[in-house]
Amino acid sequence: MRILLTICLLVISNIVMTFAWYGFLRKPGQETENSEWWKLILMSWGLAFFEYCFLVPGNHIGRSCGLSLAQLKITQEVITLTVFVPFMIFFMGEQWKWDYLWAFFCILGAVFFVNREALMMP
Repeated sequence: MRILLTICLLVISNIVMTFAWYGFLRKPGQETENSEWWKLILMSWGLAFFEYCFLVPGNHIGRSCGLSLAQLKITQEVITLTVFVPFMIFFMGEQWKWDYLWAFFCILGAVFFVNREALMMP
């Protein structure tokens, strides 16, 4: 149950992070050219504060329930692709490429390898 809480907190963190880091790029040439960079930086860091409000407890709970640092990081990478690809396609209007799916499978391979010992235990 605590691992599920960890995953939920990391998903929320990643959604906030994605908007903080990439949301202002939605209409290139309009907002970024008309806005001063320092405003964009402050806005992104303001959102990043809320990202950390979910990321830090998520990682702490995950670590306290026995996940290794490698398992936490690979879990975060899976979540990143799971959140970012739909964000990129549906919010940003980018086109789907099959390479995204193959990249996701490579990350799933990493999930297998960092969890292999736990999966192989009788």
